[in-house]
Amino acid sequence: MRRRETLGLALCSLWPALGQAAMPLGQVVPDLQGTDVQGRRVRLADFRGRYMVLEWTNPGCPFVQKHYRSGNLQALQAEARRLGVVWLTVNSTADGSADFLTPAQMERWLAEQKAMPAHALMDEDGLLGRVFGARTALHFFILDPRGQLLYAGGIDSIPSHKVEDIPRATNYVRQGLTEALAGKPLSVPASRPYGCVITYR
Repeated sequence: MRRRETLGLALCSLWPALGQAAMPLGQVVPDLQGTDVQGRRVRLADFRGRYMVLEWTNPGCPFVQKHYRSGNLQALQAEARRLGVVWLTVNSTADGSADFLTPAQMERWLAEQKAMPAHALMDEDGLLGRVFGARTALHFFILDPRGQLLYAGGIDSIPSHKVEDIPRATNYVRQGLTEALAGKPLSVPASRPYGCVITYR
């Protein structure tokens, strides 16, 4: 890997200083809405009564590619679906950014990855991302059936772009969902997110 690429990965990984969202844990998320890749309006309130996961993504990010090319994220999405959890994938990359994708391009990329979110939302204006405090592609949030924020942070415990680190890492999203669905408090309610910094409008 060239020196510039190595430096870029390091900056992406180390940029976020905190793992908690802009809103405090335990707060009920506002009734926000967005548009999915097929042009449909999606309201968070439509899914009250169910657990939700929101995943911020950017297909151009090496950390995102790590978790999709390995099948790690697809497996996590499939597990969530089997458990009745609503999974929303959100792309807040601004139009004009080098990594910006149109809704059609985003939909095609997700299909190529065999990803299984309930909806993939395009957040070009950054409204959803800013309300949640999403800092990176690979920032995750778990909401309970009342819409309260249970978890904010990274996907796992090893901030690396290496696929071989996935089996050794503690997957905080999987662990959080398992504990929440069992009626237990989350042992790790917040962690440091890692990935590529979101380019907001």
